[in-house]
Formats: sequence, C-alpha cells, structure tokens
Amino acid sequence: DARHAGAMSRQGQPTNIVDRPLPKGKSEVSLSAFSFLFSELVQYHRTRASSIAELEQKLSEAGEGVGSRMLEVLAYRDKSNRREIRLQGILQFINTNVWRCLFGKVADSLEIYNDDEYVLGDKSLVVNRYISVPKDFGDLNCGAFAAGVVKGVLVDAGFPAEVSAYYAEVDGQRLPKTNILMKFAPEVMEREKRLGGA
Repeated sequence: DARHAGAMSRQGQPTNIVDRPLPKGKSEVSLSAFSFLFSELVQYHRTRASSIAELEQKLSEAGEGVGSRMLEVLAYRDKSNRREIRLQGILQFINTNVWRCLFGKVADSLEIYNDDEYVLGDKSLVVNRYISVPKDFGDLNCGAFAAGVVKGVLVDAGFPAEVSAYYAEVDGQRLPKTNILMKFAPEVMEREKRLGGA
C-alpha cells in the first residue's frame, strides 16, 4: 500500500522494516547455543553421508553459504565502501574481520605455503573443540565448515580457490591445530602479478 510505504514514526524513524538500517546486533552468541546448533548440523549431514570425505564436503558446502553472507554483511557495515582487489588484502580481511565476527578472535596464523597456497591456522577452532567424533568417523575434521566459510568469502570476493582443512600437530599442545589451506586459481595469481604483487 503506497500510503504506508513512506510512513514515519513519531521520532522520524522509518516504520517499514525494509527501510530500517541493518543493526550491528550483539557481537557474541552463546557458546553453548552455537555448539548445540553446530552439532545438530553435523548430525543432520552425518545421516546423509556415507563416508568421512562426503560428510566433510557437506559441512564445507554449508560453510560456503555462511561465508557468502558474512562477506555481504561485513561489506555492508563497512562505511568506506572499499572492495579488496589484492590477495594480501582479502587474506587479512578473512584473518581479522571474518574470523573475529565468527569466532570472537583473530586467527592464530596466516602463512604463505607456496606461491599460490596460503594457510590460515587456528589452535583452538571452536567447531572442533566440542565435537565428539564416533569411532567410525575417527578422522573427521569439522574444520571443513570453517574452510567452507573461507571459500564462500573468497569466491564471492572474486578470488576463486580450492579450500580444505587439515590437522597439524603442535609441540606442547594436546590437541592439534586446524589449518585452512587455500590454493588459489591461476587467474587470481595472474591478476596479482599484473597488479604488481606476488
């Protein structure tokens, strides 16, 4: 109805939900609520997967949707309207902004593995912390979900890459570190060379 489209409240705020600004919202979600929701996601996909690789693939696909939406929300909230076009810029964006928004902290490390491969490391990734893996799924790495988030951000930002998660032993630590390996497509590396990087 056209009469209500421009309606304003007494304080001059738009009453139509589409016209309201996107709120910042709380910066934290209850860890127990997140753990419960994530364990339900794992259980849902576990009943539909016949192998560990298939389950990790399904978790990665679920994470890609989250990553895609994270990029949209964080880009919308960023007032500078800046789009990352350099590889180092998007990696720093993921390492700091995306990781902090999702997991409440910056990732532990960001390293160059090869010319076209980068590794993001987290010593206590929350998606691996509270998951008890059954014996028949002993090698399951729920970090595949976080790898999917990274892939969703990278692909939507114009940096196509193959992204996977694996465990790495850390001296003096009982649990292994989760590494997210990003192998970028050749066109990304060519563009980076043209822009004067790499």
